[in-house]
Amino acid sequence: MRETLILASGSPRRRELLQQIGVAFEVVKSNAEERITKTSPGEIVEELSFTKARRVAAEYPGRLVLGADTIVVLDGHVLGKPGNEKEAKDMLRSLQGRSHQVYTGVTLIKDQNVRSFYEKTDVHVYPMTEREIEAYVKTGDCMDKAGAYGIQGSFAAHIRGICGDYYNVMGLPVGRLWQELKAWTENI
Repeated sequence: MRETLILASGSPRRRELLQQIGVAFEVVKSNAEERITKTSPGEIVEELSFTKARRVAAEYPGRLVLGADTIVVLDGHVLGKPGNEKEAKDMLRSLQGRSHQVYTGVTLIKDQNVRSFYEKTDVHVYPMTEREIEAYVKTGDCMDKAGAYGIQGSFAAHIRGICGDYYNVMGLPVGRLWQELKAWTENI
């Protein structure tokens, strides 16, 4: 892909992943209000990614904009980013020893052309002691992540396994994104 896209996200993980697959991009963080009107997890992340991308695309006509959003779902309940250490500990207590799903929605927008999709990954977490939960929360790594953990950091010690795209859990399903970008450049 020759075109430099605009990443409508301040996520350092998304920047790292785009660099990893060789996509040229610049960052324009979206300040769009995140309002959820959908009910299914896939629709929620597509809606949120679209809202972010649309906001930035309005400011940069003629440019390809990428919006993304990730949520963690446990027993049908969405776990966002924790607001404080207590919330982080509560989230980790609920996830430990169980399986949950991570959904990432991605939207590509250029002028009137829009393509949205999502990926789902099942994540299985080993049982954790209270001491392990507290130690992880003290690292601070949990505070800016949905579900209060990052799979790519020290929390990896607590991951029993995944079924699906590892990079999706990091916040951007880069394999699927690459395929969508290839199709996008052929059709636009």
